[in-house]
Amino acid sequence: MDINTPYRRLAVLALAAVSALGVTAACSSGDDDKANAAAAGGPEPKTVDGAKAAAQTVFDRFSGGDFAGAWDMYTSAGKQAISKDDYVKLNQACSRKGLAIQLTSARMEGADKAIVIAKQLVAAQSYTMVYENGAWKLEPAAEGLALYKMGAAKAIAAQKKAGTCANA
Repeated sequence: MDINTPYRRLAVLALAAVSALGVTAACSSGDDDKANAAAAGGPEPKTVDGAKAAAQTVFDRFSGGDFAGAWDMYTSAGKQAISKDDYVKLNQACSRKGLAIQLTSARMEGADKAIVIAKQLVAAQSYTMVYENGAWKLEPAAEGLALYKMGAAKAIAAQKKAGTCANA
């Protein structure tokens, strides 16, 4: 018997174990495939649950102070109303970050629109989510669009004057 035989057997067994692990890790369920496709930029589900998940992501980003990330989830009309830089400046100056926004309910309104209700502290408000280009996006309310069109400096001044700037 060769002195290296036990080591060769061990090496062969180790290679077999690593190969088997790689094969089993490559197999996944259909649900995992769907989740991975969504994470890789695939289309989001066009359902009330898909709208709720996207809305909660927007609310989490906003309340966590990730205003650029929240702006990324706006509709094209929302993005046209205010640049990302101005949106970030406005919200850094005037928003209440750090207070969790919790989704309380949602319903579909047609095939491409959902209405979600969210609560922060004791106040509840409805928001519209629109399905655009394979993803749910937050549609700013008319009042928000009007404020955004002013640009950051004027919008901050207007909110301070109205007493709605949280950091004033």
